Amino acid sequence: MERVEAARDLVLGYVRALNAIDEVMRVAIPSLERLADVVALARWRRISRSGHIGTYSYKVHGAGCRFMSDNGTEVDVDFAVDGSKVFDLWRLRRYGLSLPEPLDVTDEEIRSAVRSLQPLLTEVRPEWFSVAT
Repeated sequence: MERVEAARDLVLGYVRALNAIDEVMRVAIPSLERLADVVALARWRRISRSGHIGTYSYKVHGAGCRFMSDNGTEVDVDFAVDGSKVFDLWRLRRYGLSLPEPLDVTDEEIRSAVRSLQPLLTEVRPEWFSVAT
């Protein structure tokens, strides 16, 4: 598989994993209107800053949260002020390296993959991306 195509699959896999986490968390925490609310709930001490929900463990940090599936796949995401999910090249690379069959791609390959996925993805600030709404 061509490396840029592999990077594209990695980015799409990250987005799918993020959507799956969003769904699991909303089912487990009915008061959750959007995934970003996990950070607020942890700040208000309504949920622990780290724990296990469904098939994921989570750890709230700064402006985001790191989720780890039972198979070890890591999805780290930050949240913008409006609650949208944002991620950078580093988070995408970490996701790729955590896969059951690790995928090590360069930042340039990820940049090319992200560009090829516009308008699905939007660059919200230099090298930070969000799924278009």
